Amino acid sequence: MEDLRFVMTEQKAVEEIRRAIEKAPLLSANAQRLMQITADTDHELGDVIDIVKCDATLTARVLRVVNSAAYDLLNPISSIDRAVSYLGERMVTCIAIGDSVGNLMNRPMAGYQAAAGELWRHDLFTAFAAREIARCARGDMTIDLAFTAGLLHDIGKAILSEFLHGSAENLVGDIDAGHVENYLGGEKKLLGMDHAEIGLELAKSWQLPTPLQSAIAFHHEPQRAPEEDRLLVYAVHLGDIIAMMNGFGTGSDSMQYQLDQGYQDYLEFDTKQLPGIILEATELFRQAEASLTQNQETES
Repeated sequence: MEDLRFVMTEQKAVEEIRRAIEKAPLLSANAQRLMQITADTDHELGDVIDIVKCDATLTARVLRVVNSAAYDLLNPISSIDRAVSYLGERMVTCIAIGDSVGNLMNRPMAGYQAAAGELWRHDLFTAFAAREIARCARGDMTIDLAFTAGLLHDIGKAILSEFLHGSAENLVGDIDAGHVENYLGGEKKLLGMDHAEIGLELAKSWQLPTPLQSAIAFHHEPQRAPEEDRLLVYAVHLGDIIAMMNGFGTGSDSMQYQLDQGYQDYLEFDTKQLPGIILEATELFRQAEASLTQNQETES
């Protein structure tokens, strides 16, 4: 495929991208309900259990994950109440999202020079890092909401990738030459839309709660987020950068963004805490990846 910089006008590109968004898989009704409930600070774990119980497929997969070798339980868990309590709502949400849009997030992204699975691994690491960063909040923050926001923040790349085919070197060159500030700006200049805007369109079509929409739309520009969502967005912003710093990027755009220092107004975060956050996020990521991978292998 030729570089789209030369064969597609901006207007044509936007039209094609919007058609691709319309064809994207939908989140299941139960995945949507899970994210709506977990975005509410007044929810209880029982609310999550009730949703899982009403979905036979999700119930089976939750039980399969909790009984996988990754958790090495002495006695198998057969009760969905115990399984959800053991895994926690973040892992249940992760399983539900994976069931709905896992194929979209796991496919190769040639436009970013990223192999199959790199987007999902980046998002998963970002989710755990954002969750740990959220513990440093200067205000009220639901840490598992930060996890979900991290898990979905880059979903727009799964759509945009095919339109960036052959453009990676030019985009990095534009950044190095100072023509654009970062990779996001390069995407916008080339195609008229960037992955954050596309992610927001998907989030709206999936009817995600407003805080999650903000995290997806502004994770590279947290100062632009609505004030009421800015704490969450900064947690995801830092989690995203930490993931890239630790080798969990998405190909050609890794480390092609700037850190917004405004996080200091929202997070009591000191760089001395970084090693501990990385260690905890890495441990949680490894366990989650192992359990989810074993679940997929069992089904295949």
